[in-house]
Amino acid sequence: MPKVLVPFADGMEEMEAVIVVDVLRRAGIEVVSAGISSNIILASRGIKLVSDSLLSEIDPSNFDMIVLPGGNQGTKNLNADPFVSEILKKFKKEDRWIGAICAAPNVLLTHNILQDQKFTAFPGSVPSNEKYTGSRLELSDKILTSIGPGSAFEFSLKIVELLSGVEKRKEVEKNLQLPA
Repeated sequence: MPKVLVPFADGMEEMEAVIVVDVLRRAGIEVVSAGISSNIILASRGIKLVSDSLLSEIDPSNFDMIVLPGGNQGTKNLNADPFVSEILKKFKKEDRWIGAICAAPNVLLTHNILQDQKFTAFPGSVPSNEKYTGSRLELSDKILTSIGPGSAFEFSLKIVELLSGVEKRKEVEKNLQLPA
């Protein structure tokens, strides 16, 4: 069974975090949400979320993928966390899956995870970069990026497909009753 780590930070975008965790769990993927400084997270719209554990308690070698939720302040908090940087660099070096949505690709840029890869992010949230596409989803090497909260289902379903196959994606997607 694939295993995905989702770091939670104060100021993160609620929808991006919750939709990712929910959709992946519906697919039978083991997901661990890990607060970077506390188990109680105050998200960008004032919603309090509780993480499964603290990031400091996590062994990143047990995971197949790390997924970073966006949100302006959440991204800044992820960016400033040295353990997040360490995990990302380890995953990049070991050619493991990395995902980032909305403003979170900034973390990948800051820590040199995105180098020659095409990527997308929330419009205007990243510095000018010739590799930025503005697409809803962008998959380059083993890095998946997405544009924002409105693409959270697409992003999550693509992760299901990458980790568990097209049939599992179709099964989960059908049960979500998303528009065609």
